[in-house]
Amino acid sequence: RQADLSAFFRYIPWLFLFLVPAISMRLWAEERKSGTIEFLFTLPITVREAVLGKFLASWAFIGFNLLCTFPLVLTVVYLGGPDLLVILTGYLGSFLLGGAYLAIGCFFSALTKNQVISFILSVVFCYLFTMAGSPPILEFLSTFFHRYFLDIFESLSMINHFETMGRGVVRLGDIWFFAVIIFGWLYACESILDEKKAS
Repeated sequence: RQADLSAFFRYIPWLFLFLVPAISMRLWAEERKSGTIEFLFTLPITVREAVLGKFLASWAFIGFNLLCTFPLVLTVVYLGGPDLLVILTGYLGSFLLGGAYLAIGCFFSALTKNQVISFILSVVFCYLFTMAGSPPILEFLSTFFHRYFLDIFESLSMINHFETMGRGVVRLGDIWFFAVIIFGWLYACESILDEKKAS
């Protein structure tokens, strides 16, 4: 009996955990498998521009999919008086989370020619980044690592930053976290492709 989209945003990380790697697995793996990557690198664009172009196009596709859920907002507004700012920040968090998962997927797509391997590795790493702050995992790791390393590991949890935004709180630290994740993995993707281009 509460008019909000908290249940919807609660399932977004788990939906994206499989949807986004499925989108990203073909970005570079298919280019390498079919041999069209050599043609792509002969075009008058840099590797960085190619990586950004593919990433931004895929991220826009994820944004479009999120936009298609807008009827849910209309339904909630019709049924009650939700806090629209909380819903807006939830969508922002979902968009940034999708971008972070996509950047990880881009890296693994560039790493291998096999789309299935790219998909599996992307899902595993996205899951690790998502569950980094969960109490069972932290409790298990506490038997092997010092508390200082556990704090660092917990700070890498995407779901903690996402849930903060889902509650309607936009902190600069959360946006900075997603920006660093996205640019870090895209830089790694660019480095892999630069190395393969040189060879």
